[in-house]
Amino acid sequence: MVFPFKCLTVASRLNRAFSSIHQFESENQQILHSLLEKCSSIKELKQIHAQIVLNGLNHQTLTISKVISFCAVTDTRNLDYAQLVFNQITQPNKFMYNSLIRGYSNSNEPIKSILLYRQMIDSGLSPNEFTLPFVLKACASKSAFWVSLLVYGQAQKLGLGCHVCVQNGLINAFIWCGFINFAKNVFDDMSERTLVSWNSMIGGYAKVGWCKEAFLLFKDMRETRIEPDKFTLVNLLTVCSQSCNIHLGRFLHLHIEITGLEIDLIVRNALLDMYAKCGHLQLAERLFDQMSDKNVVSWTSMISAYAKHGLVEFAQKKFDKMTMKNVVSWNSMISCHVQAGQCKEALNLFHGMHNLGVMPNESTLVCVLSACSQIGDLVTGKKIHRYICSISSIDSVNLWNSVIDMYAKCGALGLAIDIFNKMPTKNLVSWNAIIGALALHGCGLEAIKLFEKMQAEGICPDEITFTLLLSACSHCGLVDIGRDYFYKMRSVYGIVHEIEHYACMVDLLGRGGRLDEAMMLIRGMPMKPDIVIWGALLGACRTHGDVRIGKQILKQLLELKPSGSGVYVLLSNLFFEAGKWEGMKNIRKLMNNHEIIKCRGISSIEVEGCIYEFMVDDSRLEVSSNVYSLLDQLTDHMTSIGYFCNFSSVFSESHEM
Repeated sequence: MVFPFKCLTVASRLNRAFSSIHQFESENQQILHSLLEKCSSIKELKQIHAQIVLNGLNHQTLTISKVISFCAVTDTRNLDYAQLVFNQITQPNKFMYNSLIRGYSNSNEPIKSILLYRQMIDSGLSPNEFTLPFVLKACASKSAFWVSLLVYGQAQKLGLGCHVCVQNGLINAFIWCGFINFAKNVFDDMSERTLVSWNSMIGGYAKVGWCKEAFLLFKDMRETRIEPDKFTLVNLLTVCSQSCNIHLGRFLHLHIEITGLEIDLIVRNALLDMYAKCGHLQLAERLFDQMSDKNVVSWTSMISAYAKHGLVEFAQKKFDKMTMKNVVSWNSMISCHVQAGQCKEALNLFHGMHNLGVMPNESTLVCVLSACSQIGDLVTGKKIHRYICSISSIDSVNLWNSVIDMYAKCGALGLAIDIFNKMPTKNLVSWNAIIGALALHGCGLEAIKLFEKMQAEGICPDEITFTLLLSACSHCGLVDIGRDYFYKMRSVYGIVHEIEHYACMVDLLGRGGRLDEAMMLIRGMPMKPDIVIWGALLGACRTHGDVRIGKQILKQLLELKPSGSGVYVLLSNLFFEAGKWEGMKNIRKLMNNHEIIKCRGISSIEVEGCIYEFMVDDSRLEVSSNVYSLLDQLTDHMTSIGYFCNFSSVFSESHEM
């Protein structure tokens, strides 16, 4: 902020500087340069620039260069103003180009650095060691690999390839473009390596998750007697976290303690995150308790660790103790509840976050939309959709994919299709989401048509696409079409069959009554069938009353020893409906021996924007008495008109398990 008295001081000094401009141009130019060096804001800079123009000094190359440099490089930069001044110059010099290239490389428009570099070359100016590092930084930001190669060639041609700052820039650019081996070649050819060189290469290995290579390079670095800094340690701890390599993580922690390296809060948080992500919660908790100063990252790391291992109560206790929470903290806790199936609690947290004025980001909204999908909360889902439409800063393909999924799972297929059709940009996930939506609602033929349209637009399917496509065929009884797609997966698309595809195919054949064919398919699987495969076939056996194959499945289930009650219930019901009482009793006895308890089914209903959950004979809700009273009235009314339906049997435990 520029105070009035400061502006007056600048103005008065400018008046004195330009009062005798024609007589003492050289002296005033020195004063002007001094003012530019002491300038502290864009407002002051504009005042000085105005005087330069008014007094006809805009032809002074050095003076204008300083103006552009101030606008492009300083903390209070204004790149638009720098570009405006630059555009008014007939023949910009190398310093002006370098200043603007550097400014744009550090902005959210790095592509302009690359364009200016090309313009500089076309104008006949050769870049120097102050140009190329910032052009390469822009290449890294935009993953412009081919431009990086051109810059590399230009550096070699001009004899700048041996400059360490240029080589460091090349390493960074190649890493961010995904060519780690190119970066290693540049690193190996360096005659002089700085700490930045080592950190860039170690960071590159950390980025691609090469833990062994990162630590071998760290060993070489120590042998050259270069001391690591916090960036070295954080990169190494990060790659340990990614690969869950607790042994190397503990080795690095021990190295820090033995060598007495001074570490700051950033490194301590990286250590904490490493222990947490490697599953050593006790060590993470001990380190957390020993930290004298903790920030929001420290607390969030512990919350995320507990959330990852399903320890919702511990995560909630840590979250409640936090004095300062950011959006990442809220996201961790919301995600924790969603993963645990506690979607109501997740939505309550989201509302609390909103009431406190914490702005949600894309991760928040994706997580909350998932919660709405799981419990069918269409009302909240629509509110989030409206919120996304109102906030232009939160807009991405992944977010719209989540909206499509939410509407589909909440029963609003039409809205899901409308959003898909209006999306300006679609990726493979978008197509998978809408194909899955059609499959979920039994629109098999429509899903197949959309799959064909997807291919016509040049989008290649993946293994998820075929899982959804086979599911769509299964729900609509399209056995032959589904079988055709199943075998085309490998022969036409080169996609290997996973166990999920076999499960879909078994379900498809089973629903179509082709149980023997399904059994043959299972026997020919390259992997061992799991409980999902046998469960799909068992469901088909119950549908078609095939006790023979049901008994064969029972033998396989006894080997797998499933802990859930689902398959046992299916078997029991199969024997019951076939009149095989002895078989049903044996299943019940088997469940009792293994202490397997049938889970009670939970239904949910939305009334005036609220989701109510209930079970058989449920009397927990405040309105339960009213519901049962209304049922009694309906029963009496139906009986009085000569029609009897046992409503009580609908809302009580049936003879089936």
